[in-house]
Amino acid sequence: MALPTLRDLGEYLGQLDPDVAGYEVINGELVVRARRGAITRVLSFLRDDANCQFAQLVDLCGVDYPEREERLEVVYNLLSLKHNQRIRVKVTTDEDTPVPSVSGIFPSATWFEREAWDLCGIFFSDHPDLRRILTDYGFDGHPLRKDFPLTGYTEVRYDEVQKRVIYEPVKLQQDFRVFDFLSPWEGMTTVQLPGDEKADQDDGEGRAAQ
Repeated sequence: MALPTLRDLGEYLGQLDPDVAGYEVINGELVVRARRGAITRVLSFLRDDANCQFAQLVDLCGVDYPEREERLEVVYNLLSLKHNQRIRVKVTTDEDTPVPSVSGIFPSATWFEREAWDLCGIFFSDHPDLRRILTDYGFDGHPLRKDFPLTGYTEVRYDEVQKRVIYEPVKLQQDFRVFDFLSPWEGMTTVQLPGDEKADQDDGEGRAAQ
């Protein structure tokens, strides 16, 4: 069966797989929402079905939406070379509930899931080697979460005395300042600079001196 449009493909997936929670076409791209516990079945179907054949996992990433009840989202971007189509699959989770690993379906997901765990704190169950991949082993927190401080919690430097890398609490060189975004002339209303007194002098003709 030919599937000429992305909307046709979305309807096809909705009819055949009850684990698909919904779909929509956004900016010319098909976005499918799957149930968290069924993500392995959904991706297996997308890979193996003759009308889909999304045999390539292009990318997997995590996204943080702190205002949501399930704040974390895993996004899978798939490509079908056979049909020249792309699809985006999304599942949601919270900080404590694991998402089933799809590394057994797409081996390339092994490192992608490690990155999502490292940067967003998304735990993947049944992953063969879920370790940090971009930050250090002793790193505190997950940098791509929206509540992670811009300065981080620790800083790393090489200590010449101890001859090793050490971790220290972040030390800011100045206190936090509040900027009012006024121009220098608007902000300096109470400070007299040399030469300001000339602006108040009268040139004898009722005009201030230039």
